Amino acid sequence: MFSWDDKYAGAQVLVAKEILLGKLSKSEKLEQYKKGAEEFMCNCIQKGNSNVKRSNGGLLWFLPWSNLQYVNSAAFLMSTYADVLEKTKTTIQCPGGRVGSNDLLGFARSQVDYILGSNPKKMSYMVGYGSNYPRRVHHRGASIAPIKQTPGCQEGFEWMRKNSDDPNVLEGAIVGGPDQGDQYTDSRDNYQQAEPSTVNNAPLVGVLARLAS
Repeated sequence: MFSWDDKYAGAQVLVAKEILLGKLSKSEKLEQYKKGAEEFMCNCIQKGNSNVKRSNGGLLWFLPWSNLQYVNSAAFLMSTYADVLEKTKTTIQCPGGRVGSNDLLGFARSQVDYILGSNPKKMSYMVGYGSNYPRRVHHRGASIAPIKQTPGCQEGFEWMRKNSDDPNVLEGAIVGGPDQGDQYTDSRDNYQQAEPSTVNNAPLVGVLARLAS
């Protein structure tokens, strides 16, 4: 996986890019980086020897805690590598067959579509997008009403378990996402699924920029 504390897959993609563009001379050690990057792509797109698990609805499944962080990061790497393959007119030889630029970009798009509502629950996991999205995110700023409405508020912990929607809509935030069975419980206590974070959003910005180009 490519995550907030493990950038190895990203480093592999960068080295592979430089090799394919002819900016790095080939060596056995550097080729191992390229091999690792392409194994990651193969496993994500379900044509490898150790494919990443998927939910029944088609979402890549890495971990139960904030899974969308890893999904978005994987989609970012795939869309990045897709551009490299297109520019160099090359493909990846996966155990399950050849994979080209359009394959990687199409798969990345499928993950974004899922996140934005094309999933079994018809739910957008981007807060404020569409009509059905998380209303009770695990985020202090979103869940506490303005100070003028809450005199004497002490740190806001009493708001965490309130059975009411967020008074402040955290527009654009990506929550942790559904479980492996495509289910999501909209509760502030459910921090594994309901917590938004920078690491959930940041890679998706790159993917959306690429898909919009």
